[in-house]
Amino acid sequence: MRFLALVAHPAKNHDEPMTHDDDQPMTHHDDQPMTRHDQPTTHHDEPTTPKTPAHRPAPIDLSEALASFDAVWSPRIVTHVNDYDVRVAKFKGEYIWHVHDDTDEFFLVLDGELDIALRDASGERTVTLSKGSVFTVPRGTEHKPVAHSGASALLFEPTGTLTVGDRHDEVPDRVDATTGHALDL
Repeated sequence: MRFLALVAHPAKNHDEPMTHDDDQPMTHHDDQPMTRHDQPTTHHDEPTTPKTPAHRPAPIDLSEALASFDAVWSPRIVTHVNDYDVRVAKFKGEYIWHVHDDTDEFFLVLDGELDIALRDASGERTVTLSKGSVFTVPRGTEHKPVAHSGASALLFEPTGTLTVGDRHDEVPDRVDATTGHALDL
């Protein structure tokens, strides 16, 4: 097995291909040559990720994150992964029917039981998620989460995704129409 060195030799100009220590060209996943234009410009004293409350230098305990707030249907952003939010939320009762036109919505139930009613071209059905279960609601699928006895979940969706989706029923006062709140730990 051959290993390539991690040190790249910068090109003299921005359009010239970059090379590894062994003078082999650096390439993208599609085998196209990598140039200086493709490299981020960072300095050792500058962070490579934005400083936001969700970028923390230490691990985050999800139990502590959930204990830090009481509001239901009001997710907290635990961290970011690339252009996605990892959110935790508490659920109790019924949410509203809504649709995310351009993105899937991922649920991992951390505690309790969560029903998700779904409506699509084939009709209406309900999936039940117990603790430890995961489910992804496909983009464009009308859905309504329901937690009869309460539940908590981890959600994974693009940063800026509104909790009530792109199309939805009237939003009652008990529902927080938000793109997520900062976690206060």
